[in-house]
Amino acid sequence: MAAAAEGRSRTVATWLAFIGGTLGLHRFYLYGVGDVLGWLHPWPTLIGAYGLWRMRELGVDDARGALLVLLLGAMVALAMLQAIVLGLTGDERWVERHGPAHAARGPAWPTYVVVGLALAIGAAAAMATFAFAAQQYFESHAKIS
Repeated sequence: MAAAAEGRSRTVATWLAFIGGTLGLHRFYLYGVGDVLGWLHPWPTLIGAYGLWRMRELGVDDARGALLVLLLGAMVALAMLQAIVLGLTGDERWVERHGPAHAARGPAWPTYVVVGLALAIGAAAAMATFAFAAQQYFESHAKIS
């Protein structure tokens, strides 16, 4: 774990999770490009983006697009959750996991700003994904008379 020996900034990791967490950028920053979990992030995101493209082109009645777009919503919610967890990790635990951060002496407000934004966007993405999934489920099981 060479990345932990150098020390990583919690603020940078949190912002990377917020901006590019669906692509695993925060994982690559923290653990290097050999991180397996980092490479698993882009695929559901890209498949979900393809589902969104299908729904825009074929309409909201496209069953495959409606199913695939749920992956995108789940990945956005997961990335925001990861940003929150990274931003709120305690100093001792951060140093233990990722080494002493060279920017630890700076102000904490940029980290807290992104945690607040991630909370708002993550909650909205999770609620929208759940609502869309429930709508698709109930519409597919509705009796048409």
